[in-house]
Amino acid sequence: MATIEECRSALDRLSDNMQHAEGDVREAAALDRSVSCHIKDLDVTFAGRLTGGRIRVDDTLQGPPPERAEIRLAMAGDDLVALVNGELNFARAWGSGRVKLEASLMDLFRLRKLL
Repeated sequence: MATIEECRSALDRLSDNMQHAEGDVREAAALDRSVSCHIKDLDVTFAGRLTGGRIRVDDTLQGPPPERAEIRLAMAGDDLVALVNGELNFARAWGSGRVKLEASLMDLFRLRKLL
């Protein structure tokens, strides 16, 4: 099972990857939205903001997110690490329910370029 530190590191790597992306991926990452990532097996939520093509984590909270972010992710820690490392296909993980993504319809259309 991935640790809180490994999950935070994975989010930092994802943010770095988004910052250096080009084309459609860079355009999709240009959203300015609140974001939360609930790590279900650790019962920890990383809360912050997607802005300037990066994910900025402002808080690490125990339990599910107390406020509803505009973009919400939920998954196991190992799945987050595997996604960022390219070892887990997002579409398959989302389709099977291993990863949950909730956002407005317009944001989902833009985010699909990232995922």
